[in-house]
Amino acid sequence: MVELPIFAVIPEIRAVLQGRDELVLEAPPGAGKTTQVPLSLLQEHWLTGQKILMLEPRRLAARAAAERMAQTLAEPVGETVGYRVRLDSRVGHNTRIEVVTEGILTRMLQDDPSLEGVGLLIFDEFHERSLDADLGLALARQGRSLYGDLREQPLKILVMSATLDGGAVSEFLNSAPVVRSEGKMHPVDIRYGRAYRYGERIVERVVDTTLQALADESGSVLVFLPGQGEIRQACQMLQDQLQRRVGQADPIQLCPLFGDLSLAEQRRAIEPAANGMRKVVLATSIAETSLTIEGIRVVVDAGLSRLPVFDPNTGMTRLTTQRVSRASATQRAGRAGRLEPGVCYRLWSASQQDELPQFTAPEIQQVDLSPLALQLLHWGIGELSELDWLESPPRAAYQQALELLQQLQAAASQSTPSGAVQWRITALGQSMMRLPTHPRLAHMMVRAQAIGKGAAACELAALLSERDFLGAGSGADLERRLEYLRGERQPARTQQAALSRIRQQQKHLQRLLSALEPTSAASAAGNGNNINDGSNNNAGDAVVLSDREAVTGVLLAFAYPDRIARQRPQNLTHYQLSNGRGAVFREQDSLCKHAWLAIAAIGGQQGNRSDQIFLAAPLQQKLIELFLADLLTRDVVVEWDEQSEKLVAERRLCLGKLVLEREPASDLSDQQRHAALLGLVRRRGLELFSWTPELTQWRARIELLRAHSSPDTDPPWPDMSEQGLLDSLALWLQPYLSGVTKLSHFKSLDLASMLKGLLPWPLPQRLDEEAPAKMVVPSGSQIAIDYTQTPPVLAVKLQEMFGCEATPTVARGQVSLMVHLLSPAQRPLQVTQDLAGFWRGSYEQVKKEMKGRYPKHPWPDNPLQAQATSKTKNRL
Repeated sequence: MVELPIFAVIPEIRAVLQGRDELVLEAPPGAGKTTQVPLSLLQEHWLTGQKILMLEPRRLAARAAAERMAQTLAEPVGETVGYRVRLDSRVGHNTRIEVVTEGILTRMLQDDPSLEGVGLLIFDEFHERSLDADLGLALARQGRSLYGDLREQPLKILVMSATLDGGAVSEFLNSAPVVRSEGKMHPVDIRYGRAYRYGERIVERVVDTTLQALADESGSVLVFLPGQGEIRQACQMLQDQLQRRVGQADPIQLCPLFGDLSLAEQRRAIEPAANGMRKVVLATSIAETSLTIEGIRVVVDAGLSRLPVFDPNTGMTRLTTQRVSRASATQRAGRAGRLEPGVCYRLWSASQQDELPQFTAPEIQQVDLSPLALQLLHWGIGELSELDWLESPPRAAYQQALELLQQLQAAASQSTPSGAVQWRITALGQSMMRLPTHPRLAHMMVRAQAIGKGAAACELAALLSERDFLGAGSGADLERRLEYLRGERQPARTQQAALSRIRQQQKHLQRLLSALEPTSAASAAGNGNNINDGSNNNAGDAVVLSDREAVTGVLLAFAYPDRIARQRPQNLTHYQLSNGRGAVFREQDSLCKHAWLAIAAIGGQQGNRSDQIFLAAPLQQKLIELFLADLLTRDVVVEWDEQSEKLVAERRLCLGKLVLEREPASDLSDQQRHAALLGLVRRRGLELFSWTPELTQWRARIELLRAHSSPDTDPPWPDMSEQGLLDSLALWLQPYLSGVTKLSHFKSLDLASMLKGLLPWPLPQRLDEEAPAKMVVPSGSQIAIDYTQTPPVLAVKLQEMFGCEATPTVARGQVSLMVHLLSPAQRPLQVTQDLAGFWRGSYEQVKKEMKGRYPKHPWPDNPLQAQATSKTKNRL
C-alpha cells in the first residue's frame, strides 16, 4: 500500500476519539483522509455493531471515495463500503461505511434524529461549507442532545477539511481537539499571467495557456474553468488546435469533468491516461479537493467559479461567475504537486492574488433558503435561534423563504399574545417533504396529483431539477425539452446522458408521488377543478385539456406563482411578473406570440430592473382563473391620482401585481377613502402638511425627552419621529380626513392641535419644565433653544452670559446645550459645551480680537465677575 501522509496522524485520531465525541481534522488535498480515516476506525471498540456515515458534498466524490475504499478492501462496492447518492444506491446488510450526499443525511436525520446504528458521523470536505453540511451538522448536534440518552454509545462527530478555520469549528463542537496532518506536497512553480479584467472572455486565454503548458511541460494537465459551457468551448477549441499541430510528441486525450456527465465519462476523466498518452482534464471546481485525478503535474487555473447567489431584493437565485478565494486557488495549485514537482499557470496577476478573499462564502449565506426552511419546520423549528449554528442563515433571506413556503401553502403563521410570529408546517408541507426536490417543484407535484396530472408534473420536475441540456441559444420553450424527453425529437450524443438521468429521476419521483395518500394530497391542494385526459370527467368540475402546452403552463404556475408573466403591450419581448418585476427575452423567441407565460428559469445581473427569461411555457388567462383561483384577489382599490390630484376607486381582480380586470367603483366607504389618503401620506411623507417653526421645535423637544427617558416612564413620551408619526397616522390624522378632497387641503389642517392631542397630561407641563422652548440667561433675556440640532443649541450674545460658569442643561440635567457665543453682529465667536473652560481659556484671545472691533460693548478682564447685559456700555 502507498504510504499516505494521513497515516502519520491516524494513531492520534484514534486516541482522541477514544475519549472524546468530537474531533476536527485538517489535512491538505491528497493526504488520504477521505478514504483512510474511515477504514482505520472500523475496528475501534466504541464502533462495535455500528456503522460510519460520511457526508460528501458532491455525487462524483461520494462514488469515487466509496469505490476507492472498497478497492482497498478488495471488495465490491456495497459490501463493507457503500454509498447513497441521488438516484443511485450501493449498500447491503454488511455495509459498515456509508458515503452519502445531496440531502440524504438530512433526510436520514428527519427520519431518525438519534441516527440509531450510526457510531461516527463524518463531514468530509467541510471547508466547502455546503448548505447540507451546515444543516446536517446543526441537526445532528441537536438530535444527539435530545435523544442521546436513548443510545448505548454516544454519536461521535468528525469534521474533516483541507483548508478551514479549525478554531471556529472546534469551538462550535464543544472545544473539540484539532488534529493536523502536514501532508506531502511537492513544490509547485506558480506562474502568474497578466491581470484579469472583469467580464473578459476567458476561454481563449485558457486554450492558449494550455497549449503553451503542453509544449513546455511534461505530464497531464488539469484545467479549471467556471462552468460546463466554457469547458465545452475550450474542448472544441483545443481539439481544433491540436489537430493542426504537426509532430505532436504524445497523443492528447481531452476529458471534460463536471457533475452532469455520465458516470462513465466522469470515470474516464479521473482514471490515468492510457500508455503513451497525455491527458487534459477540463473541470469545474468539482476537482479542487474531493477527487484524486491520476497523473496530473500541470494546472491551468482560470481563477473563476460559478455559484448560485440568492438576491433578497428580487427573491431570485442567480448564477454568478466569481473570482475564487485564496484557499481555493491554493487547493487548485496543489493538484500539480501530489506526485512530483509541478507547475500552476494562474490567469491573473500576482497583485490580484493578494486581493482575493481568504475563503469562499458559505452556501448558507448565499443561496435560496426555502428548502432549509421547510426542513426546519418539519424538524419542529420555527425560529432560527432555536438551533445552534456554526454560522446562522441571514434573517432577511430566511424570512423570504418562509413567505414563499406560505405562498406555496407549505407553511402557516400565527401571532402569539406577545406579538411574535410562530410558523408551522402544513399538511401540504408534510407531503412535500416526502419528495426530494425544491419546495416549488414538490408543491407542483402534490397539486398536480390532486388534479390528475401527477405523471406530467413528475416529468416536468425531473426536467427542471437538472441543468438545461439544450443550453443557451435553443430558445426558452420548455415544451421543446419535453419532446426530447418523450423521445419525440432525436437528441445529440452529448445530450443522451442528461436525458437518461432525467428519465430515471422522473420514474423515481413518480414512485414517491404515487405513494402519497391521494386524499391528503387533494385536500392539501385545496382545488376542486381537474385537468385530465377526459376519461374521468365530472360534469361541471372537470376541464378537458388536449393541449399539453396548456397543462405545462398550469403546472409551472403551481411551482412559480410569483413568475406568472403578462406581455407588455408596447413591446412583445417584455413581460411583467406577478411579483412586480420585469422579464424580457433578449432576442425574439417563439414564445413571444403568447400574452401569458409561466416562467421556470429566469436570471440576470443584480441591480437590473428586468431579468432574462430562460425557460417558460405558455399560460392562458382562463386557466389562471380556473386552476389558480387561490392566487387571485378581488379588492376595491382606492388610489390617489397624482395627475388629477383626486381619489380614484376601482374594483380589481389581481394576480399579485398584475391586474386582470378593473371597473370603476363609486360607492366608497369612509374607511376605504381614509385608507387611500393615509396611504398617500405614507408615500409622500410629512411634507404634505404645513409645519411652522414653532411646531417643528415642539416636536424636536419631545423627541429629545423621549430619547433620554427611562423605559418605564408613565405615561411614555410619544414617538414624534417621521417614521413614528407615519406609523400612527390612523391615531392622529384619520379623525380629521372627512374634509380632505384635494392635495392642498392637507396644508389647511390644524396640524399643531392634531399632534398636541398625542401628548397626554401631565406631559405638556413636563415638556415646558424639562425642555423649555426658551431659556432665561444671566442678562435676563429669554433666548430660544434650537432643538432641531444635536445637541440643542443656545445661540446668545457673549456679553449676556457674563457670570455664568456652568453650561446650561435640559432634560433634567442629562443634556448640556451647545452654546454659541455670538458677537454683537450675531456671528459665533465660540461654540462650546464647557463655559467654564472658555472663560478661563480662549476668552482672553477673543477679547483681544473683538475689543477693538466692538468698542461700544463691554469686554471685561474678569467675565465671571462682570454684569451680564444685552446693552452697550453707553446704555449701561
